[in-house]
Amino acid sequence: MGFELTQRKSLLHWISRYALSGLMLLMIACAQQPQATAPPPPPKVTVSQPSSRDVVEWEEYTGRLEAAESVEISARVNGYLQSIHFKDGAIVKKGDLLFVIDPRPYQAELERAKAEVALATARLERTDKDFARAQKLLQVHAASQEEVDTRVADQRQAQESVQAARAMVNAAQLNIEFTQVRAPINGRISRYFVSIGNLISGGTTVQSTLLTTIVSLDPIYCYFEADERSYLKAMRLLHGGERTNGREGRPPAYVGLADEEAFPHQGYIDFMDNRLDAKTGTITGRVVLPNPDLLLAPGLFARVRIPVGSKYRALLLPPEAVGSDLSQQFAFVVDDQNLVQYRKVTLGPIIDGWRVVRDGVQPEDWVIVKGVQRAKTGAKVDPIKQAIPDAQPALPPTPERTAQKPHGGR
Repeated sequence: MGFELTQRKSLLHWISRYALSGLMLLMIACAQQPQATAPPPPPKVTVSQPSSRDVVEWEEYTGRLEAAESVEISARVNGYLQSIHFKDGAIVKKGDLLFVIDPRPYQAELERAKAEVALATARLERTDKDFARAQKLLQVHAASQEEVDTRVADQRQAQESVQAARAMVNAAQLNIEFTQVRAPINGRISRYFVSIGNLISGGTTVQSTLLTTIVSLDPIYCYFEADERSYLKAMRLLHGGERTNGREGRPPAYVGLADEEAFPHQGYIDFMDNRLDAKTGTITGRVVLPNPDLLLAPGLFARVRIPVGSKYRALLLPPEAVGSDLSQQFAFVVDDQNLVQYRKVTLGPIIDGWRVVRDGVQPEDWVIVKGVQRAKTGAKVDPIKQAIPDAQPALPPTPERTAQKPHGGR
């Protein structure tokens, strides 16, 4: 009886211990269960309505400036260089004296030619008198017709001798003039390539001595190369009457230098080559640029912008507002209930850093321009409305905005 009571107490002791342990485990499990939390707020995004502007599309090329006129100065006569009459790199005008070649040998030649003229003139006077006497003698039958004919031939020979002597005088005078080398054009002269005292080879032969060079500066040319697609588009626009008229009714063009972000130099296209290069698929064009301040110099790199097409109204968005899904471009639009809508968009060219949107959004749509990565189709967002800042035009000489279509010409 006492033994059974002891067993019962032991059993109750173990049961109570197990029950207490289970209760403690249950309490720990309940304490570890997550408590219910409130849903996160909608993400904040910045939305803007597309900017509506008048634009003109344009093509952009690279080119090089070249002088409209370039002359290599050489002497026309041989001789020793006597003096130089310009400073290296100076601006010269047509007719300015540049070099003087020793004129003394040609002055002596001129004096000899003048003496030949005097000698031939005296011979002509004698033959004139001989002819007159022969005619008188022939009338009284004191001379034969053969003698008269001889006097006529002598007279003609003397006349030709006078003409030849006068021609020698003119040639000698030209040679004296050629000893003074003058500028044939207006422009900037290079340095002199030959020092005083050197023997100069003149004439038109390949051995003639190069003295210096002159390049014209105002106006100046800019050559560029357009690809086949651009050429065809330009020709169709030209024949369709859609090309904007420039100076003298020619297509306008705008040029920027390497250190210029815009295109401040305005000119016009005056030449397109007569064929495309079959190897490169390009055609050479030329822009004429006024250069009154002589800033532009031959050889400078230049960017050429040529407007194409007519002015039209376009919608523009900042580039970060447009996303790409494989080969498809899209934008997120927020509706009246702040829900995100996926819009497939058709893009146009770039204008002043903004993207032209041809189709997919309307002027009254609110497009997500910041926080696109936080937006999801059909999800709710917290939009912050903001106007798109106006950009400065890339073509200062023209009031309309211009749209860029870059090309890689030379």
